[in-house]
Amino acid sequence: MSTRGLVRIERVSGRPIPLRGNDVDTDRIIPARFMTAITFDGLGELAFHDVRFDAEGHAQPHPMNEARYRAKGPQIALVNKNFGCGSSREHAPQALYRWGIHALVGESFADIFFGNCVAMGIPCVTASSSDVARLMQLVEEDPGHELVLDVAARSASYRGETVPVALPDGAAHQLLAGTWDATQLLIEAMPRIREVACRVP
Repeated sequence: MSTRGLVRIERVSGRPIPLRGNDVDTDRIIPARFMTAITFDGLGELAFHDVRFDAEGHAQPHPMNEARYRAKGPQIALVNKNFGCGSSREHAPQALYRWGIHALVGESFADIFFGNCVAMGIPCVTASSSDVARLMQLVEEDPGHELVLDVAARSASYRGETVPVALPDGAAHQLLAGTWDATQLLIEAMPRIREVACRVP
């Protein structure tokens, strides 16, 4: 049984990666033919596979293939409008997380993708189109710095510039209180569950 307790996500710091484009759907994030395993292991390197590699497996121009955007530790993706649309597959945020993306800052997110991310402890915050464009510009000009996403303060900072971000109150509470982790909540409640079970005939 896990004893790690609830994990509160108040702040995420990491190297940013710009993933430009509106209406990026979950089939582009992780093609359906890779969803055959019963676990999510190995999905990270398959993220965006069909736009990162050609039919022969040769790398194509894509931020995930550029060494300047790769870093050890958590990374934060900068995205545009309606990111994660299409099917509701949980494999999409799982693939991104296993590649290294632990938070996203974007113009907007598809609802089910957003919910799947929060259920994994991945903050998805929104910012204005102009602020997202500015952050992407700053990162593309000089990607060697950390972006700091402050969930509690609702802000994102990079290279001395800070922009306001938005997050629904319910999702913010889950992340800040650690209640996003449904499995851990169940484990924490085991003494009460056993107590109730003993009272049931």
